[in-house]
Amino acid sequence: MIDLRPIAAILGVLLAVLGTTMMIPALVDLIAGQRDVVIYAAAAVITAFVGLSLWLAGRSGEVERLDLRQAFVLTTASWVVLSGFAAIPFMWTETDLSFTDAYFEAMSGLTTTGATVIAGLDNRPPGILMWRAFLHWYGGIGIIVMAIALLPMMQIGGMQLFRAESSDKQEKMLPRAAQMAKGILGTYLVLTFACAVAYAFLGMSVFDAITHAMSTISTGGFSTHDASIGYFKSPAIEYAAIFFMLAGSLPFVLYVRVLAGDFSRLLANAEVRLFFSLVVLFSLVSMVEQVRGGIAQGETALRQALFNVVSIMSTTGFVAADFTHWGPPTDALYFILLFLGACTGSTAGGMKTFRIAILGSALAQHLKRVIYPNGVFPVLYGGKPIGDDVVASVLSFAFLYLASFMAIGIVLNSLGFDMVTAFSASITAVANVGPGLGTVVGPAQNFASLPEQVVWLLSFGMLMGRLELFTVLVLFLPSFWRR
Repeated sequence: MIDLRPIAAILGVLLAVLGTTMMIPALVDLIAGQRDVVIYAAAAVITAFVGLSLWLAGRSGEVERLDLRQAFVLTTASWVVLSGFAAIPFMWTETDLSFTDAYFEAMSGLTTTGATVIAGLDNRPPGILMWRAFLHWYGGIGIIVMAIALLPMMQIGGMQLFRAESSDKQEKMLPRAAQMAKGILGTYLVLTFACAVAYAFLGMSVFDAITHAMSTISTGGFSTHDASIGYFKSPAIEYAAIFFMLAGSLPFVLYVRVLAGDFSRLLANAEVRLFFSLVVLFSLVSMVEQVRGGIAQGETALRQALFNVVSIMSTTGFVAADFTHWGPPTDALYFILLFLGACTGSTAGGMKTFRIAILGSALAQHLKRVIYPNGVFPVLYGGKPIGDDVVASVLSFAFLYLASFMAIGIVLNSLGFDMVTAFSASITAVANVGPGLGTVVGPAQNFASLPEQVVWLLSFGMLMGRLELFTVLVLFLPSFWRR
């Protein structure tokens, strides 16, 4: 039987922190003279009380010696439970969402997906807008720590490749994570502050600058306006968003090492180089498509192409213009981009660039073996051979990633949604991007019109995608729970 005490203790701490931070939107509404202050305070008390209770109940467990099964349960339980409590303000405040929609909004926030069921954002109280942005920010730092501390230990989808960035010993996992988290949190704070200052300098209000900075660095995509970044009609703000979306897409461990004086690590990283190469390639393709289709010319075409490609590949999901009117070639290109994602150890979702590199290398190896059956051709990553266990993990992840996307898409299509809506909604949830394609969940729309069962299915898709699929699905195996 799994000892749940250390899991309860850590969950309790996370809930207590979440409850405490509910006073941030309360303070914002107090300053703005809104009436939801008491609601946030009540939600904060309830969440913090439950958190403290869990911590007291579980503190006798050996938190520093979490084993593998406990790590799986803790990782999934963290996002499931925190989303439930984070949903309380969405239900009790002026937004008055049902539990289904509130849970979807909270899950979308904490997984940094950015899909929303709330319309009329321009007229919403500032407290709820701040809460949405903060959920992105809180979830983003949690995602980074999970990616460097928990997932390499679990050997999920090739993540064992990054064991050097975390702890080699399972029983030492949390102390090492705490040590790394300190440097990463500092970097996270600096980037968020720099982004907010840049946005404010370029014309955003202080409130918009702070909320959009939280959404940008976390690569989340929640905005305070229905038109997203397009509301500001500012090329300068779009360029700033591009820069900081890219910043949020890079491995945060590398930032820590750069700050320590090891500047060569950032551009020497194979994953970073491939990510930038893909951004440049797809931006050029998108720009050419805009010019050929008479949509835009010159600098405008370049900016729109770069913004959309970076927004989708970073899985931020900000929108500057409704690209669904640009024709089928653009739809096809952006649909492909929905699958890719950015770098591991960042706040971005998706397939992750390192897996794309390994899949490409494995394909090249197979083709060489077809031509030279007796040849020895190792799978390379960053110029170095990698083990068969990593290749097998990546191939398994890729299969499960596509299978999950197909399964959710087929279910949505069977419920009466057209192919574009069904499959773009599926991949945008699994890849944690945010907006899909088409007239129902496209960049100019939201997810409010979807029926309840679809909302729950997409919430589950967001959870699976954010936690690298295996982390969630392994809990459904009876053998996992046996001693």
